Amino acid sequence: MPLSRTKGVLRFDGIPVSTLGAFAGTPVYVYSWNRIADNVASIAQHLRDTRHRIHYAVKANSNHELLRRLARLDIGFDVVSVGELERVLRIGGSPNSIMFSGVGKSLEELAFAIKVGIGSINVESSGELSRIITLAKRLHVQANIMFRINPCVDTATHPYLATALDSSKFGLSTDEVVELAATVRDSDLVNVVGLSFHLGSQISEVVHFEVALSQLIECAEKIEHNGVPIDVFSLGGGFATQYRDERSFSFSEFAKMVQDRLRHRTALICIEPGRAIVADAGILITRVEYLKRETGTGKKNFAIVDAGTNDLLRPVLYDSWHDIVVADDREGTPGEWDIVGPICESSDVIGRDRMLTLSEGDLLVIQDVGAYGFSLSSNYNSRLRVAELLVSSEGIQLIKQRESLVDLVRLEDPT
Repeated sequence: MPLSRTKGVLRFDGIPVSTLGAFAGTPVYVYSWNRIADNVASIAQHLRDTRHRIHYAVKANSNHELLRRLARLDIGFDVVSVGELERVLRIGGSPNSIMFSGVGKSLEELAFAIKVGIGSINVESSGELSRIITLAKRLHVQANIMFRINPCVDTATHPYLATALDSSKFGLSTDEVVELAATVRDSDLVNVVGLSFHLGSQISEVVHFEVALSQLIECAEKIEHNGVPIDVFSLGGGFATQYRDERSFSFSEFAKMVQDRLRHRTALICIEPGRAIVADAGILITRVEYLKRETGTGKKNFAIVDAGTNDLLRPVLYDSWHDIVVADDREGTPGEWDIVGPICESSDVIGRDRMLTLSEGDLLVIQDVGAYGFSLSSNYNSRLRVAELLVSSEGIQLIKQRESLVDLVRLEDPT
């Protein structure tokens, strides 16, 4: 996290947090482009001895300017909706660099993806394959596909983040994939480019990827025995970031495992990191509106801030931890505080039992929110979604304006 404190002043990428808070008002998301670019470079460096391609998982943070800059780094994109696909195309992303994942692609989404000629549609059911064949025939084109297997690997992550259990809705069994691949072996309508899996999110241990990759290799060998070559292995994303006590994912261990397991193959290895690229590059700046000190046994102290869980959902959805610090050192009331928002829900808690010295008007910095922060935000309670800033060598850039009251009702008000 690019935070530093000098003479009591907290800085983000060298810029005082107070300056960033004043630039667009609070609450406000702020991202460090230097950290994002460094994260991409670090992952690529670990995989330098492996034929690979990084596909950024757009769902982690889909801001237009971030996507535009990531495209300049010559990486691909993993999308899960036609909206994400449109975002990538609008910033000039190459269709061939895009993988389309997701278990519930609509007919319209598939048609759009096939028309623009994306690199791969990752097939997750026999019904989806049938739709693709029908659309490719109608459009007189050949669609590129990969089959997503479900390796049934328990990664010991949060149950909402696990996507490869035997009870998961995602992917196909290896037997199904072998059977489906054989049916399109000589097809002019679909081109099977590879196989994929996605284990979930916040996965710390490389061994889970090794178990899944073994199944992927075995499946590929059976498919190739039937005359369908497999040129791409997509190993998904979900690489853990350290928010508190978690073990960060080791890309060096991962790279060594991949090289060992695929030493006899020349397949292109694709990975789909999102959190690993942007999580520690983002902060949310919020202002303390009120302090409430309750008395009596079991009472709580509340710091009521202008950011709510409509702005940052992760603490409610996943019971996640984010470090919270005061921007500038000054006199205040020390204590153990619950950091809560203005939303009309008792669950609107961003952080519990934080030891802080606070005054009304203080700016607080919520750390490691670059991934699944703004992208999970909403207009709940008809609150306006916040602005986003980017800090780079070019200075401070407003990359998304704060919503207005007009924006809030634009699609509902016929006038």
